[in-house]
Amino acid sequence: MKNNFTRELIFAVALVVLAVLLLNPFHFWMPNIAVMCMLAIALALFGIFASFVLKEKVFDERDSVHRTLAGRNAFLSGATVIVLGIVFQGFKHSIDPWLVIALITMVIVKIASRIWTNNHL
Repeated sequence: MKNNFTRELIFAVALVVLAVLLLNPFHFWMPNIAVMCMLAIALALFGIFASFVLKEKVFDERDSVHRTLAGRNAFLSGATVIVLGIVFQGFKHSIDPWLVIALITMVIVKIASRIWTNNHL
């Protein structure tokens, strides 16, 4: 299990580093082919990371609580960042529709998952 967490952590860090590089923080000029390759790698890394999340298995009650807290914290931090993005872009009068779509999707899936688990588990 520890070995699996190490691989998951490596892929997560690689995905974060690549996402930051895609923002071009140092204002490097990147040709279109480099950006396309980085996007393809980011998509592949996210797919691998998502497969780790989907394969998670609960071993005991403590593990279940840890995974629940991790999911709750991830949801709240992601939603907070999206809401802050909407607020800051609102001050500029140009809200990116993808931020609104992402927030709506997160909230709907959270509520739908809660309803489904209450009725089926």
